[in-house]
Amino acid sequence: MDFTLVNLALVAIGGAIGAVLRFSVGQVVDSSQFPWATIAVNVIGSFLLALLSFSYTGISIETRLFLFTGLFGAFTTMSTFSLETTQMLFDGRTLNACLNIVLNVGLCVGGAVLGKYASALLA
Repeated sequence: MDFTLVNLALVAIGGAIGAVLRFSVGQVVDSSQFPWATIAVNVIGSFLLALLSFSYTGISIETRLFLFTGLFGAFTTMSTFSLETTQMLFDGRTLNACLNIVLNVGLCVGGAVLGKYASALLA
């Protein structure tokens, strides 16, 4: 894959869309007591990434850059998950931190598994 202005633009445009979608979920999902918005975007992103990856094996490199690197890269948020978990640990909310880890990992992998199975329905 070449580092070209077209590829860079595809990642940037996808990233801009993903970031706006991520922000929108954060506005709709109440995370005042627990980081539900972060879990939601990570699970949705895991499901959709797996669904598209397994359903459409002939996806062009340009589409992969736009969707997988740009849109899903900006939409899902491992760094926010890590920061929120660390903050809970330092605030003495160890149970919530552990729950956050279990839910993010378990539900995201579950979302990817469901995406894989859903892709079979599209075949």
